Amino acid sequence: MTHPDDLASSRTDEAVLKLVRAAGDSSRAELAAATGIAQSTINQAVSRLLGRGLLRQITTSPKGAGSGSGRPATRLALARSSGVTAAIDFGHNHVRVAVADARDGFSAERELLIDVDLRGTEAMETAAALLRELLDEAGKEMPPALVVGIPGPVDSRTGLVRSPTILSSWIGMAPAATLGELLGTSIRIENDAFLGAYGELRHGVGRWAGTFLYVKVSNGVGASLVIDGKPFRGVSGLSGEIGHIALPNRTEVCRCGNRGCLEAVVSVGAVTAQIALTRQDPSIDPFTETRPGSPSYRVFEESGRILGRVLAACCDLLNPNAVVLGGELGANSPAFVEGVRASIERHAQPAVAGALRVLAAETGGRAEIVGAMALAEVTA
Repeated sequence: MTHPDDLASSRTDEAVLKLVRAAGDSSRAELAAATGIAQSTINQAVSRLLGRGLLRQITTSPKGAGSGSGRPATRLALARSSGVTAAIDFGHNHVRVAVADARDGFSAERELLIDVDLRGTEAMETAAALLRELLDEAGKEMPPALVVGIPGPVDSRTGLVRSPTILSSWIGMAPAATLGELLGTSIRIENDAFLGAYGELRHGVGRWAGTFLYVKVSNGVGASLVIDGKPFRGVSGLSGEIGHIALPNRTEVCRCGNRGCLEAVVSVGAVTAQIALTRQDPSIDPFTETRPGSPSYRVFEESGRILGRVLAACCDLLNPNAVVLGGELGANSPAFVEGVRASIERHAQPAVAGALRVLAAETGGRAEIVGAMALAEVTA
């Protein structure tokens, strides 16, 4: 017969694992506060789980002078999987798959260009085929679960794609169910900007920032907020859709059918179209042109300033430690980042602007797939 004390310990262990899995990582104090269980009992559960190899301790960097925290903090995360992890990242114009195996240090990625917005079913079938191909070539088995990012809002309560204007051919689809049938495994769907923020939280700026706003600027514009190390989703997982904020006095036609939306003005397509009008030498890659005053530099910087005016209002509301810019534009154009920084300094409240940093994503243009893989480690 199971002793009551053993049963209670088992329930405590399960509660701790569930909370750590949901949060990504937690401190002992946070676990005690979330469960209402005594700190000493939580400490005992953590010791058991560490001993069984189900949890691991991770150390986060101190926040620095003036933060009130000069020592590295020890937090708890799920033990790294000893098997295969995999993830899929859908952009508006691409699908990227990644596979890794912690046992032998193997990792690989593959990408294919495809119109994801208008060819939803084909995009999912393509992603499934790419992933199977990558696994077969590496001699790896399909993992029990994988994480998938899509560039649009998914209702976390129903699993359905909600916006008819952002991913028009996906409306009403349940991508987790569709991909689950194609791949024969469990699927976790997340918004791509959420995964970009998660990638920075685990492997980039988020290791020190704690509270930051991640903004993906690529073929679309989306954002995700992290508060005290915890991603914020909104009531039904639809937060961060800033790309369709209407800008005053702008008439550019957006994919959603409206005019003057933020992403119609500052997305990669809009910015490169403006650069093309400058008739500069086509052999010059505009993303590597860093001469202040050059045509491409001016276009990138002004586009950053336009985005920065919108983000200044967000910063006044949220007061983050950092604004992190990812995606093709945010990660690859110093001029664009400088424009965003200058605009936030100009338009946000001085005390707010003075307390934050505007940075390119440390994980670069791969933030979304990095975040998906990191989340896959603790999802299976």
